Amino acid sequence: MQLPGPGVFGPPKDKDAAIAVLRRAVELGVNHIDTAQFYGPDVSNELIHEALHPYPDDLSIVTKVGARRDGEGNWVPAQTPQELREDVEANLRTLGLDQIAAVNLRRMDEHEGHDVVPIEDQLSELVALRGEGKIGGIGVSTVDLDTLDLAIKEADIVCVQNAFSLVDQSDAPVLEHCAAAGIAYVPYFPLGSAFPNMPKVVDDSRVKEIAAARGVGPAQIGLAWLLARSPNILLIPGTSSVAHLEENLAVGDIHLTEAELVTLAG
Repeated sequence: MQLPGPGVFGPPKDKDAAIAVLRRAVELGVNHIDTAQFYGPDVSNELIHEALHPYPDDLSIVTKVGARRDGEGNWVPAQTPQELREDVEANLRTLGLDQIAAVNLRRMDEHEGHDVVPIEDQLSELVALRGEGKIGGIGVSTVDLDTLDLAIKEADIVCVQNAFSLVDQSDAPVLEHCAAAGIAYVPYFPLGSAFPNMPKVVDDSRVKEIAAARGVGPAQIGLAWLLARSPNILLIPGTSSVAHLEENLAVGDIHLTEAELVTLAG
């Protein structure tokens, strides 16, 4: 969900609308919410707490650590074990939780002025937090196949968040490795990159043709393709309105035919 302001920085334009989206999502059966302390910062977690606490028993709230925001909204690495622990504690506090269902380590291997922190050290801290009961599962984000294998060995990974979509399938080896290992794969940029001049699923002529024939939106076809791509894919499409939320959830009823999948593969 896109709860904070533009660029996931600052407060939402309409706080009441953000609260309504969260409550409607749970009403419609959503049981997995992806958030982070650095969304806002603080904004996303505080909205979730205000809208949904005390949380339904079946609701899993998943967060990310490994980055922070400066006063202008720029991304700043927070990769040391101590910073990871501080961020987990901050997520627990703002969400009002005793345990976070899963925490994803967002790797930032290179950043000017910051040393690269060995992933073994990072995972060791998250494993310690898991042992303390503060997190349930450990995931990784923005990792290649070799890094994933190392993470699996070090921390018994439960999920991976990497970029993947119909128009960018370069991460297919990681997706398939996760499927074979029983690890959830959570694609970010599921409709293509959010950056200007980069391919977008909604602009793909094949997608638009199938969407028009079905009377649905191109974005829905792009998300339906992901669900058909692999059984371990878990979608977290962003939304900032109830109408868009309901459109996203309707994707679960779109079952692409073999012919449509062949067209999209062409």
